[in-house]
Amino acid sequence: MNIPDKLKFTREHEWVRIEGDIAFVGITDYAQGELGDIVYVEIESVGQNLQKDDVFGTVEAVKAVSELFMPISGEVLALNDELETQPETVNSDPYKGGWMIKIKIFDSKELDQLLDADAYKLLIGA
Repeated sequence: MNIPDKLKFTREHEWVRIEGDIAFVGITDYAQGELGDIVYVEIESVGQNLQKDDVFGTVEAVKAVSELFMPISGEVLALNDELETQPETVNSDPYKGGWMIKIKIFDSKELDQLLDADAYKLLIGA
């Protein structure tokens, strides 16, 4: 299982990649594996200011539909348009091509509440 050291993680299995005051968000390799084949990603929150733990979209897989939660507060600047026609990218490349949203970070102190790679590995028993 792939758990990159440079990312932050949530207990709900989202990952966060920080680039200055911008963050990219997606679901973890563990989450996509648990869901199975991803068939649809729905994100209608572009342009919205959302708080930590707010729902920013859903991901539909063969097994289930799961809500996607904001790992930190911010403005949703963009979504990954590629996922509209190739949602399976979340399965094949969850940390690069499978990113879901790009957000402007409101409070960088919230990043301290996220898990590092070692803590996330403990959470999932990896």
